[in-house]
Amino acid sequence: MSAPLWTYAALIAASGGRADGEPTAPVTGFTFDTRALEPGNVFVALKDQRDGHDFVTGAFKAGASLAIVSDAYDRKPGDGALLRVADPLKALENIGIAARARLSPDARIIAVTGSAGKTGTKEMLRACLSKVAPGRVHASEKSYNNHWGVPLTLARMPEDTLYAIFEIGMNHAGEITPLAKMVQPHAAIITTVEAVHLEHFPSVEAIADAKAEIFSGLQIDGTAIIKRDSPHFKRLAAHAEALGHHVVVSFGLDPRAGATAEALTLGEDASEVDARISGAAVTYRVAMPGRHIAENSLAVAAALQAAGAPLEKALSALATLPPPPGRGARTLLAGPGGEILLIDESYNANPASMRAALATLSAVPRAKFPRRIAVLGDMLELGPAAAKLHRDLFDAVDDAGTDMLFACGPHMKGLYDAAPDAMKGGYAETAAGLLPLVLAHAQAGDAVMVKASNGTRLGALVDAMKAHFGCISPKL
Repeated sequence: MSAPLWTYAALIAASGGRADGEPTAPVTGFTFDTRALEPGNVFVALKDQRDGHDFVTGAFKAGASLAIVSDAYDRKPGDGALLRVADPLKALENIGIAARARLSPDARIIAVTGSAGKTGTKEMLRACLSKVAPGRVHASEKSYNNHWGVPLTLARMPEDTLYAIFEIGMNHAGEITPLAKMVQPHAAIITTVEAVHLEHFPSVEAIADAKAEIFSGLQIDGTAIIKRDSPHFKRLAAHAEALGHHVVVSFGLDPRAGATAEALTLGEDASEVDARISGAAVTYRVAMPGRHIAENSLAVAAALQAAGAPLEKALSALATLPPPPGRGARTLLAGPGGEILLIDESYNANPASMRAALATLSAVPRAKFPRRIAVLGDMLELGPAAAKLHRDLFDAVDDAGTDMLFACGPHMKGLYDAAPDAMKGGYAETAAGLLPLVLAHAQAGDAVMVKASNGTRLGALVDAMKAHFGCISPKL
């Protein structure tokens, strides 16, 4: 039997809390969501859209080992061990900081941020490092990258972790700095800086400055990994250098990059990369298609090298790694009379990732799937420029050879109106309204790419298409 993730005494010391009762089971993890709770988990009663204290008793019924609650919480019948604190979120942060401090000096930590590609890059790193240190790699689940997701991921980190990867996100200036200082990475990646969250920023340059906050937590002599092809490269590098004692490594297809591709072959289902990483030559295959994925794999290689992992062995993991759900995952559907290729990009979207996804759609061979369909929903948090940024996507839609366009959301209406009548498949205000239009038109031989910001709810359309047609198999 494996050792518990935390002892009760260590949690009390780390949180600064007061014990009210003794847990009857060892601690196996942490959660703030009773729907995801597993026996032995610590339930953290966070206050967000709902007050977690309303679910404490239910957490114990589901098998929680203990609950972290505020001092003012009134014990209910059925409650088990309570760890009382002034603020459960602050206690979680303190536990996360203690988790980082108890790691071995040999452990290596990598942090990832960027306007797009954070989760895919994190998952590539997880797969690569698991290849060289199975069972001793820890990484953020899903997109747990905010003010509660990062400390939760830290708190869940086993003491014997050798490699850890943290995704760090933001939509306001100042949000990354405290998270980066909790994580204290040895290497920090900024995948890209794009026009996202403009609702909260005066310019893309201001977004770059906010992303550069990730370097504030870098260890002395840590490695800042920045895209050389980015127009913000010099600005980001200046931030890293101003913080002192950091090594800047660039990545990308620019031949001046420290981690670059000397040859890149983009295929329907994969990319072949002949790379040079700070002078070391390595060739590898990336099973996730798309130029943007191949570019981010170079950042992964740079981070692996910074962490001291063997490049060739680690990068071999990318040959079989599928895209994360909602971020390019491919499924073959049983359409009437033949197969439909469904490309699920429904988790998130911004102008840059929209263009990248459309470029990937353009690589689907017409010999297999003669008709290309784009199902697009609103990109959120773009501020006053939203209408123009949506309309400006038409060139990418056209360049992808899109045969039929479906759209939903008030901003995407402008793009739909700009399309020629022959391309228009249907428009609706909501994803639910768009679904019957897509189902009525989709047929065998279609490649259907679905992309939008998560708040547009196009993920439900993806699930409905799978249920309607039936899945033949994931296309890996």
